Amino acid sequence: MDVFKNLIQTRMFQKGEVNALHDLVEIRTEVVYTVENTFKLRQNLLLNVLKILSLTIRYRQTRDGRQLFDYLEMHHGIKPEMLDTLYKYAKFQYECGNYSGAAEYLYFYRVLVPGNDDRNTLNALWGKLGSEILMQNWETALEDLNRLKDVIESNNQAGTLQLLQERTWLIHWSLFVFFNHPKGRDLIIDLFLYQPQYLNAIQTTCPHILRYLTTAVITNKRRRTVLKDLVKVIQQESYTYKDPITEFLECLYVNFDFDGAQQKLRECETVLLNDFFLVACLDDFIEMPDCLYLRHSAEYTNASV
Repeated sequence: MDVFKNLIQTRMFQKGEVNALHDLVEIRTEVVYTVENTFKLRQNLLLNVLKILSLTIRYRQTRDGRQLFDYLEMHHGIKPEMLDTLYKYAKFQYECGNYSGAAEYLYFYRVLVPGNDDRNTLNALWGKLGSEILMQNWETALEDLNRLKDVIESNNQAGTLQLLQERTWLIHWSLFVFFNHPKGRDLIIDLFLYQPQYLNAIQTTCPHILRYLTTAVITNKRRRTVLKDLVKVIQQESYTYKDPITEFLECLYVNFDFDGAQQKLRECETVLLNDFFLVACLDDFIEMPDCLYLRHSAEYTNASV
């Protein structure tokens, strides 16, 4: 609320802003009520559980969550219903903006809940990934992203539509990681272009992701060999999606329209400047297409001769 007031203190209150402030007051009241009536009574119990979990997981190096839970139940009186409270408390911390606390509690929950068929287990993984992204812990976020991907792909009970939806969500969330992690522009190529199930998801539900894949390829000096594979995909999807970034490669590698490529390159600057994920790639992007343009122009000239 204080942040909201600071944002609008320099001008008159609008009607919508007054309503928004009223909504924030109601939300704060609900949060205070939840703390006092739902979690306060269990606060000491939760703190004791978390302390025991932290010490036990640290000193008992076991990968078997069931074995660990049986040990905690036998020696410390931790019951299955406490795990549900732990999950709800972690979710509450996330919704209140305490992402470090949420990440820690969701980690404990994930360790102790065996198997991947429990719906809260998958939700906990999404929450943990979201927490690490919001804290900009990119190395840990990448680990969580890979763990979540493994869980999605190992779910034999999920239907085709559910898998497609979860892969689509993973593709979108991964953009935060891939465009901030030092190795992200390599990893996005490996996942989006060379893992068929994810390329299929892009082609089926979110062809606009080709913008990000294309940018990663263009700005990656080490992955020039993938250009031909990417251009094939861009051609296949050109009837459903195109923007100046994908059209730049089409002009250069399909139509051999070098004047058109230069025009698209100027349009690309506007696209990158207004894209949350790509604005940091602007300098690399502007530098690399000149190299592509000159090299491909020379190759085309030699072939024509």
